[in-house]
Amino acid sequence: QVQLVESGGGLVQAGGSLRLACAASGLTFSSTTMGWFRQAPGKEREFVAGIRWRTYTYYADSVKGRFTISRDNAKNTVFLQMNSLKPEDTAVYYCAVGFSAISVRVEDYKYWGQGTQVSVSS
Repeated sequence: QVQLVESGGGLVQAGGSLRLACAASGLTFSSTTMGWFRQAPGKEREFVAGIRWRTYTYYADSVKGRFTISRDNAKNTVFLQMNSLKPEDTAVYYCAVGFSAISVRVEDYKYWGQGTQVSVSS
């Protein structure tokens, strides 16, 4: 079965950086669209970034220029490099798998990881 395991979350001060990783198994990774979403307490889950193939990427306006999504198909892993973190980036971050074009909609992703907590202090 498909499994997604996120890692790399933690507590960081504003302006700091974190790198999230999501290791996938049970699927043909290179042909998937991978997305990162986040959910803050009391808020809906929102799109952060997506990548299809190796070069097609798309970002939410709120993270553009600060976050970078990438993937290593040999290792079945997708990464999210987060720089210049802000307190409003605090959330549980989830990776997800889709099988069509990059989408910002939760319902267009079929498999989800368990999430990793990112906390940014001011």
